[in-house]
Amino acid sequence: MKLKLYFSPGTCARVPLIALEEAGAPFEMALLKFAIGEHKSPVYLSINPKGKVPALEVDGRVLTENIAILRFLASAFPGAMLLPPCKDAFEEASVLADLSWCASTIHPIVTRIVLPQLFCTTTEGLMRTWEMAVEAIKPHFDLIEKRLGASPWMLGEWSIVDAFVFWIWDQVVIGGFDAEPYRRIADHATRIALRPSVQRTMAREREALDWLERSGFGIEFPPPPKEAK
Repeated sequence: MKLKLYFSPGTCARVPLIALEEAGAPFEMALLKFAIGEHKSPVYLSINPKGKVPALEVDGRVLTENIAILRFLASAFPGAMLLPPCKDAFEEASVLADLSWCASTIHPIVTRIVLPQLFCTTTEGLMRTWEMAVEAIKPHFDLIEKRLGASPWMLGEWSIVDAFVFWIWDQVVIGGFDAEPYRRIADHATRIALRPSVQRTMAREREALDWLERSGFGIEFPPPPKEAK
């Protein structure tokens, strides 16, 4: 199987990258230069018309959307145990519900915390967007914190749901979110960071960022609003 992951460092493409590293699958990584809008270029739009990452090319065919990509990788590499085995359709749907929760519900809130300038054009609006996103994400973190009180991992054993939570947490902390009330999630992130697959993933991200900066395509995220510091 020939796999190619379209990727940009810091994005949610980190999650399938962790999955590929965890599976030990040979794959090619195609780095997109977000700083110059390469994800919106005609070439990339011919691959993924949505203009987003990740996209996974599988033997010349392309999968988009993290839930689909992660579910495919879990099925393609069952020995990696990227998702737990399910005894019936209900259990499988419950696992997909957790992936959907991360990708479709929490992720859009993360974007408003990290990049509020995408949603407003005034200083007041920037701050208000950030504040509302911070409040919106707290109930989800309360649920995750409760889940992690019963088990060190989201589904009992490590899975790619944990990889998604790891990316979410990393991004909101970068975005100025107060991590102090959520010690279990912070500890979860520390545990995840020790996995060899995650260490390899983060090394790939650092290499990609270094290359982008040396080439003049560095990604600069604005600091969080002053009141958040």
